[in-house]
Amino acid sequence: MADSKQTDQPDSSKPKAWWHYGHAWLVFGGPAAVVIACIVTVYIAVSKQDPVVDQDYYRKGIEINQTLEKESNRQSNESSQLIEQQNSLEPAMRARNHAATGVNQKPADEPIETTTPTPEGH
Repeated sequence: MADSKQTDQPDSSKPKAWWHYGHAWLVFGGPAAVVIACIVTVYIAVSKQDPVVDQDYYRKGIEINQTLEKESNRQSNESSQLIEQQNSLEPAMRARNHAATGVNQKPADEPIETTTPTPEGH
């Protein structure tokens, strides 16, 4: 019976310090990390200058839009010239194809007539 009394009580008579317990680190670690992050953020905000916004930002933005519009118009003009050039060659291409095959083609803007076979007797 004397042995059972010794095992029921803890071995050391002194209590452990708080850093020996894992849950204490969880409780104090989160807020400590937030405080450190706050100090670093304040240091960065105070030590670096903010960039100055250009006074003519609106005018420069409009100029950029005008430049982009000019480029877009130039590209659309180039593509329309290419289409006109291809269309101007269409009669020659049709004549060449007619000479080679003997089949008269209809212009692209005319609708193609299709006939559907009908059952005989109707």
